[in-house]
Amino acid sequence: MRSSIDSSAPTAERYTAFADVEARGMSACYEEWAHGVAADPATIALIDELPPPKRQPNLVFSSAGFLGAEPSPYGAFRDWLHAHWPAVRETALTHATQTNEAARSALHVPALAGIDGPLALLEVGTSAGLCLYPDRYSYRYTGHPQLDPADGPSSVVIDCEATGPVPVPDRLPEVVWRAGIDLNPLDVRDPDDVGWLEALVWPEHQDRRERLRAAAAIAAADPPEIVAGDLNERLAALAATAPSDATLVVLHTVVLAYLEPPARERFVGLVGELPGHWLSVEGRSVLPGIRVRDDVPNDSTDLVLALDGVQRAWAQPHGRAIRWVPNP
Repeated sequence: MRSSIDSSAPTAERYTAFADVEARGMSACYEEWAHGVAADPATIALIDELPPPKRQPNLVFSSAGFLGAEPSPYGAFRDWLHAHWPAVRETALTHATQTNEAARSALHVPALAGIDGPLALLEVGTSAGLCLYPDRYSYRYTGHPQLDPADGPSSVVIDCEATGPVPVPDRLPEVVWRAGIDLNPLDVRDPDDVGWLEALVWPEHQDRRERLRAAAAIAAADPPEIVAGDLNERLAALAATAPSDATLVVLHTVVLAYLEPPARERFVGLVGELPGHWLSVEGRSVLPGIRVRDDVPNDSTDLVLALDGVQRAWAQPHGRAIRWVPNP
């Protein structure tokens, strides 16, 4: 089955994949909506008015939510969508799926812990930059005491189920520089941009919505540098501005899947030429050069967390769980 973001796949197939792989067990509302769309030729005809990359279920559903669609049975959602389609279409055309889940920092922290600091973080596909603040959040990994920033507990507390020999550190990394690249950067000081980020949070995930607001407040008090543009075009120049006395870490989470394979290959080559380290958290088939450790238990929706091209863990997409992979 092809993925929901595969723009070459028929729309019905994309919505079925979203329901069965991504939404199942994570959002009963989106699972029902996606199955409903997949079996509804009239609604598919509307969605097919969008360019193929914009037909993605998460984008269409988030656009509807941004405009006021409430969680409901599919029939009610269908009626709402047809009545408001011109506005939904315009929102989908002018926005992108830029999920900025601060809890993904819980996936990054164990990998960052093994890198000599201080650190300079450069995130590609950074959205509003909420994952550039791993040192400003508190963490509760199972089996470990709460891990807080140097100045005390944070207003953002992230729970993460840790399985295996996860190298949870005793202290958070020291981050002295943080920057990002995005095609359409979002500004945490802009209420409309924050509203779009909230719309990207799935209906049942109120904890994520509350965490988003708290993380946005932290970022707004010390906004990161985010440059607009293509990650391959802007990477080298932005990396060159990082402090020379800090260790550069280029990171990304669920970003490269949106690139065509040649652009992914180019990125891998570019990041390999930079000093420092590369922290990737992507789907299992996105970076074929990384050996995927299927000998370690994992869920079909888990992401591959790799450091410098070597898988270190299986990761739940929203940062809820991490399973460390022992050295082969």
